[in-house]
Parts: sequence; C-alpha cells; structure tokens
Amino acid sequence: MKAYLIYSAGKFTSSKKMLDVKNPYNNTLIAKTYLADKHILNTAIEKSLSVQGALKELSSLKKFEILLQISTALNENKKHLAQILCLESGKPIQYAISEIERSVQTFLIAAEETKRLPKDYMSLDWTPGGAGKEGIVNYFPIGLIAGISPFNFPMNLAVHKIAPAIASGCPIILKPASSTPLSCLELAKIIDKTDLPKGAVSILPMDRETGNLMVTDERFKLLSFTGSPVVGWKMKEQSGKKKVVLELGGNAATVITQTADLKDALPKCLMGAFSYSGQICIHAQRFIVHESFYKKFTADLKAATLKLHYGNPADKKTDVSNMIDEENAIRVEEWVNEALRKGAKLICGGKRKGSYYEPTILTNCNSKMKVYAEEVFGPVVCINSYNTIEEAIDLANDTKFGLQCGVFTNSIMDLDTCFKGIDVGGIIHNHVPTLRFDQMPYGGIKESGLGREGVKYAIMDMMEPKVLVK
Repeated sequence: MKAYLIYSAGKFTSSKKMLDVKNPYNNTLIAKTYLADKHILNTAIEKSLSVQGALKELSSLKKFEILLQISTALNENKKHLAQILCLESGKPIQYAISEIERSVQTFLIAAEETKRLPKDYMSLDWTPGGAGKEGIVNYFPIGLIAGISPFNFPMNLAVHKIAPAIASGCPIILKPASSTPLSCLELAKIIDKTDLPKGAVSILPMDRETGNLMVTDERFKLLSFTGSPVVGWKMKEQSGKKKVVLELGGNAATVITQTADLKDALPKCLMGAFSYSGQICIHAQRFIVHESFYKKFTADLKAATLKLHYGNPADKKTDVSNMIDEENAIRVEEWVNEALRKGAKLICGGKRKGSYYEPTILTNCNSKMKVYAEEVFGPVVCINSYNTIEEAIDLANDTKFGLQCGVFTNSIMDLDTCFKGIDVGGIIHNHVPTLRFDQMPYGGIKESGLGREGVKYAIMDMMEPKVLVK
C-alpha cells in the first residue's frame, strides 16, 4: 500500500495521523497519506512568510519558466495522473484525462499572464493642484494565501489557486479535500523539482478543525475557497480582515428557445446533466424549454440518458459511475423522493444502489422542492416549459444562486435579452452552463460566490495596487 507524504515548507513529511484514501466505486483502499496537525501547519506558515521577499523579487521570466516547467511535467505524466485522479474521485477516466489536460492549460495560461502583470500610468493634472504631476501604479503580491479546494475537481480547482499564486509572487498553502488529496500531492512532487523557493507552496490535507485555522489566522491575507455555500459563507464570517474569494456553485439553468438547434443541443445537455454524476458546481440542473420543444426534448433526453454506460470509472466506456460516497447518494435519493411526494413526475432513473444513483430526469418541479431550489450536486435534472422569453428569464432567476446559465438560441434578440436579464456570472451561448474555459472570469452572484476565478482575475485578487505620485 503506497503512502503519500504531505508537502510542508518545501519538504515531504508525515504526521501522527494517517488518512485512508478509498476508491468511491468499490470502496477499496488505494493509498494512505497523512493529516497535517497544527504544528505542521504553523511550520508551513512561518516558512511561507520567510520566502515572501524572494518571491517578490522573482522576475516575470523566472515565474514564466517555473510555471511552464510545471505545465510540461503535468502533460508528460498525463496518463499516470489521470489514473490516480480517477481512482481517488471515482471520476470516469475520460473526464479525468480532460481534467489533467485543463490543468496543463491553466499553468500555461498563468505562465503567459506573468508577461502582462498590470502596471498603470495616469496623468494627475485634471485639477489645478495636479499640475505637473503624474502617477505610476504598480501591483505587488498581497501576501500569504489560504487555498481550500473540493473533491470534484481535485487537480484543476487546486491549480486555479496555485498557478495564479505563483504568477503573482504570493506564497500559498493549499488544503485539498480529504477524500481526494492524491492528485495534489502528485503535483507537489512536480513543484518541488522547480526553482520556486522552498516553502512558496505547501499542500496539506487537514481535518476540519486544523484547516479552519487557515480561515481565522490573520497571517493569511487572502482566503480562496471553492465548495458549498453553507461552508463558504460561514468561512467569510470567520475570516477577519483578510480578502475572501468564494466559488460556491448553484443550481444552474439552461434555457432552450424555439430557435435552438435541438440536434446540436441534446449531446451537450446530456453531458451537462450527468457528467461526473452531476457533481459539478456548474451542473446543468434546471432545463427551461420552450413549450414547442418541451415534449420532444424530454423524450430525446430520456432516450439518450438510458443509453449511458454505468461501470468502473477506470473503463474508457464508462459514462457515469458512483458518487463520491454513499452519504451523498442517500441525500440525493431523499431529495428526489421529496419532490415526487410534492408532485414532480419521474421520467427515468430515481433508484440508488450503495453510492450509485441513477441518472434521473424529473418534470413538473418547482422552487418548493430541494432538487429544484438547492444545489443537488448529483445526477438529477428538472425540466420545465415556458412560453415567452421573459417567462424563461423569470424561471432562470427564480433561485438564490447565480453562477452560470446556458442559452440555446439562434435569435440575437433573445440572446441579448437573456444576457441582460439573467442574474448570473456568465451566460454560455449554445452550450450548457457546465462549459468553462480556464482563462475566462468565473464566479457567481447572490449565494453563488464572491469575486472571480480564472487565472488573470485570480491574479488581480492576489495583488495590491501601490501608486507613486511624482
């Protein structure tokens, strides 16, 4: 049984408390690692603070070379890394490979962004007192960053914190999810081989009590958290004076208008609905379909769903596999049963076996049902119909969340109306809300989060402006 050392203060180390990592598909033990205690965390913090000066002095070229080296190494080890990610998360191998490829790109994007870190010049003679004066604005690293990443994208969501931190010259301590720490610890091996000052990056699995010190400790200057809204907003309350960036998910809608190309939309909607068993922040959870297409879309999506192949995530033929654990599968089962009691109609699915929950389609859902009102984070979708585009926008906005929304339409007018009227962080045209490109601004409004990720935008949060007036 392989035991992974944790990465603290530039060294691989262990602790007194071991952590078992199991395969969600068959519950077999695949590896062991360690949980960092308060002493290990404090050592990592102190080492991070000690290298802040060295990080600040790194040239754009040097940071570019480091980030490119990491990107290249990830690509060279793509198959190995995808297999580990698949085993620890239960993510089908086809999606695990895609996640590693995205991580390769995220580090490459960060490398490119080091060439264009912001600087501003401004004239100050807009008022009589500013005659002959000018301002030069430089941006400097904010300081030590606390990164907390979830299980569902164990590599790429961690990379979206680590890569911008390196690019901006900030040290970072990353806490991966306890159920999926191995991908990040493999990444630590790659980072350790670069010229990055030792201690600039630490990767520490921790229990919740120890991990919460990253939220409350004032030595951290920014908290970047990706996870559930309940946990995220509580962390913000506890975070003190530090800057906070929250990416918290939602119950994303997909609008399908009467001008949509259903042949094009169907495979995209299937992917958005059930890839990784819906355990995605931008899972396409609510479909809002024009009444002229409603019956056909529902029937076609059902037919396509029934053809999905369930099995071992390591099998290339597998489309859907088990959820991360049985506890979450039971929760999804309870939510679906509640919806059925309140009048929802079951189109397909609706059964659980252990931690596997069948891809499930419901109709006749409303905001009094958890599967519609909350983030289901499982393989369940709701389909409702609409008549006018204004009604579709009202349905899309009938939620406390606001992350992304897909709009299938070939009407420029309808697209523009949706872009202006739907209250989300991003509108995805002729695709599902599950689509994300790693360089774009990514985040939500309302209870879906605070601030934006996406490499350039994360870098901006990790830097502070300072003006020189002369």
